[in-house]
Amino acid sequence: MKTVKLLAVAFFLAFAGISNAQTAEEIVENYFENTGGLDAWNNINAMVLTGQAGMGPQEFPYTQYVTSDGKMAIQISLQGQTFTPQAFDGEQMWATNFQTQKAEAMDAETSANFKIQSKDMIDTFLNYKEKGYTLELQGSETVEGTDAFKILVTKQPVIVDGEEVANTATFYFDKESFVPIMSEAAVTSGPQKGMMTQTLYSDYLEAGDIYYPHSLTVKFNGQVGQTIKVDAIEINPEIDENVFLMPKQ
Repeated sequence: MKTVKLLAVAFFLAFAGISNAQTAEEIVENYFENTGGLDAWNNINAMVLTGQAGMGPQEFPYTQYVTSDGKMAIQISLQGQTFTPQAFDGEQMWATNFQTQKAEAMDAETSANFKIQSKDMIDTFLNYKEKGYTLELQGSETVEGTDAFKILVTKQPVIVDGEEVANTATFYFDKESFVPIMSEAAVTSGPQKGMMTQTLYSDYLEAGDIYYPHSLTVKFNGQVGQTIKVDAIEINPEIDENVFLMPKQ
């Protein structure tokens, strides 16, 4: 009986702590606690995600490789061929030119800005204080019919055309489960500069010792641009480093 009472008290206190979360820091703490715990998240050195990506009516298999030290590569299979639409080796960003089918390096500014964003390969909020991020709880909103906390994340500024530009994103956390259900940010460079992107996260399923969203929808100014369905996630697999490196021409 003592054990039952202690468990009941512990559950009540835990639930009270969650339901009364008032600060951005507490919301993020509850997020990690509800998705496996910080120890499990900090034990992740690499992830490989496989599934289906869709753009308009077209859907194709994809594999994404990410590491905790910021490396990333995406490979897609299209018409019997494998392409790398985006990759980053930790310093240089590159991509396959679909017309020439050759790898091309991105410019120095793009690579430098991606290096800033690469701190978030595993998760934006993981060790956010060490990254130098600040969080601001901006109240509540209803997102896709769900009551959510609204948190503004301010990161290190990026450089666009030689000038410093603010680097922020807004995340919406489900008030019941404390997981992010949407993020949004303004595009700061390129042909889509000025557009607002929204990424919707759903289907939080078990992946190793954590829970991770298996469905993502990316919108541009409210219009669906891309959908991603994750079929499998490998935690801490061995990854051939060559997958991140731009092939020599």
